[in-house]
This record gives sequence, structure tokens and C-alpha cells, in this order.
Amino acid sequence: MDWFEWSWSMLMIPVIAGIIGLVTNFFGIKMLFYPVRFVGVTIPGYSAITRLFPRKLQGIPGVTEGAVGWQGVIPSRAAKMGSIAVDKGIAKLGSPSEFYERLEPDVIAAHILATSADEVHGLVESIIAREHPQLWADTPTAIKLAIHARIDAQLPALVKRVTDQIGEHIEQLLDIKMMVIREIENDPSLANKIFLEVGKKELDFVIWSGLGLGFILGIPAIFVSQWSDAWWILPVNGILVGYLTNWIAIKMIFLPVEPVRVGPFTFHGLFMRRQAEVAKVYSRVIANDIVTLKNIGTELVSGARSDRTRHMIEQALRPAVDESLGIARGAVRVAIGTREYDAIRSRLATEAIDSTMGPLTDPAFNLQQSERVYELLASRLAVLSPPDFAEMLRSAMEEDEWMLIFIGSVLGFAAGALQQTLVVAGVL
Repeated sequence: MDWFEWSWSMLMIPVIAGIIGLVTNFFGIKMLFYPVRFVGVTIPGYSAITRLFPRKLQGIPGVTEGAVGWQGVIPSRAAKMGSIAVDKGIAKLGSPSEFYERLEPDVIAAHILATSADEVHGLVESIIAREHPQLWADTPTAIKLAIHARIDAQLPALVKRVTDQIGEHIEQLLDIKMMVIREIENDPSLANKIFLEVGKKELDFVIWSGLGLGFILGIPAIFVSQWSDAWWILPVNGILVGYLTNWIAIKMIFLPVEPVRVGPFTFHGLFMRRQAEVAKVYSRVIANDIVTLKNIGTELVSGARSDRTRHMIEQALRPAVDESLGIARGAVRVAIGTREYDAIRSRLATEAIDSTMGPLTDPAFNLQQSERVYELLASRLAVLSPPDFAEMLRSAMEEDEWMLIFIGSVLGFAAGALQQTLVVAGVL
């Protein structure tokens, strides 16, 4: 082995390769998730460039909306992540009606009653005063008190009617997929939260595995460097280390899906081994931040199908105006005219929707009710088949795994080039 000459710089190759693997994996993971919002600078003449090249430049990593910069890969795909979260996970764990029942409609009705009575009183007065100021001003105090008393008396049945009708038609009123997409698009950090909390151990493994795998992959470079002192050996080795450490780590997280026994050893994807633990963490994030009472209420009255919800609630609330006036209804109709009376009744029914649904945004009440959604999700996720369990999270980032590997390769090349520069300078 006369051709082989040991030197300090040769011995440092696998050590530095290990450091490269650690550093590239660390920054690769960080670039997957951060920054949450796009950070960059505007590209001069962007519109002219897009006219010359019909293909959208947004397809290039780091280029978006006429600017060059970076946004974490996961938050930049917020809509896709939300869609996949429903198709591969949430939709398999529960239907809209099951989620609604878990939120306990009777308890919701009781909460609405406890928090909205005063607001409904004020709403009645403000609408009548706005639509027909003289009517409310001329109404004796005793009559006003009687109207409010009748409202209080019928409110429990009215709210129960609304919550029951929502439950009966929830499959037509609530689009879970659009709700989840909207929430994650509005707050891309939710997409990060799912991965960072559910896959924390696996992501840490990806980072630290770079150290060991990089060291192992750096050993052959010692022998290659004996055959040639070409400047590109260490940069190319950096690319291989950055590429392979990420690729191997990702495969070890998810594969094999089912345990495979080889002699005394059992091979099983790291993520797959923790199904019971992951079920609890994933369910907690979904129940506390995504499939919440507040978000369901918002989707019902403001989402893609909100016109159906509002029409249904209006139909339930409109007769309440007549009932609240009691025997005075005919006299009031004659006094202000049928058109004005109908306008007041319609306005009350429309604006009361926000009063009846508003209490659903109460944070403390949301947290209380989310516990039952959590129990439903956790129990079903824990017994999900291994292939479905693996698909749930991997499918959300499988299309973008190449990005993590690509980032690792680029960073590996940069680190290898720096190593070569230090060798030439005599530092190593």
C-alpha cells in the first residue's frame, strides 16, 4: 500500500463529512418549516420575464409572486397540506355528523343560552329602534318588559331547535375539507405544528443521523483522495453526504411499514413504531387547533355552504318575532304597516344568527368541548391499519421529499467546497 499516505487532513475527511451531514440535515429541516411567511425581494422586470417564459417561475423553489426569497416548504404548501390532512387522515377518522355529536349539541345550546340572552335583548331593541324609531319610543315600559320576558321564555326551545336542525343537516352544511384548508391557509404555522409535534422524534433523528451517516460515507473519500487530488472530490463527497443522509433517514422513518424480522433483528419504520403515542399527539393538535367548535361555527355561517346554514337558521328564528309580541302582534302590524313589520322580523332573524353562533368562539368552552373530539380521533387513529397510518403523514410531504434531499445536496456541496478551500489553504 505504498500509494496510501496517512495524513491529518485524510483522517479529518470522515469527521468533517459527519459534521456536514449534521449541519446539512439541520438546516434542511429548518428550511422545510421556516420562515412561516414568505421572505424575499422583488424581481425587477418580473412581468416581462413571465411574458418571455410562459411557464410560471413560481415553480422554481424560492420564487413566488414576482419575488425571490424563501418560505418553508410545508407552510408554502398550506392548501395542499390541508387537503391531504383531510383526505388521508381526518376524513377516515370521523364524519361531520360524528364530530358535531362529539361536541354535544345540548351542551352547546345551554352555553348559547347562558351567554347570549342579554345580547339578544339588545339586538331586539336596536333593530326595532333602527327600523321604526317611533314604535319603540312609544312602546310602554311594561310592554317592553313583557316582550323581553317572552323572548327569554321561548329562547331555550328556539336555540334547541337551531342546534338540532344543524345536527340533522350537518353533512350538507359543513364542508370539513374546505374548513381545514381555510384554517391552515390562514395560519400556515398549523401545518408546521402538525409535523413538528407529531414527528418531533423522527425529525430529531433525521438531524442527528446525519452525523453518523456522514462519518461512514466520508470513509471512502479517504481512499478516493489517494488516487486523485482533484479539487472536486470533497465537494462531490459533500453532495453525496447531503443527499444520502437525508434519503436514508427518510426511508428509516417510514419503512418498513410492517415489522420485518431478520434473524435476531426486527426492522420497523421509526414513525410506525410509535403509533399509539403519535395517535395522541396528532389527535390533540387536530382537536385543539383545527376541528374545533369555533372553526365549525365559522364554517357554518361564513363558509362555502353558509347560505344554506343562514337560510335554515333564519327560517327557525323568523317566527320568534311573532311569538315574542304575542297578542300585540296584530296591533303592531297595523300600527307600523305590514312592510315595516316584515322588515323588522326579517332583520331580527338575519342578525340574530351572529348572536346565536357568537358564543361558539369562547376559548374556554372550545377547549372543554375539544376533549371529546380528541377522544374520538385518538381511539380511531390508534387502531388505524399500518399502511393507512403511514400514508396519513408521509403523503403530506412525500411529493416534497425531493426538496429536503435537494437542499441537503446543495448545502453538502457548499460545505465540501469550504472543506477543499481549507485543505488548499493548509488549515486542514
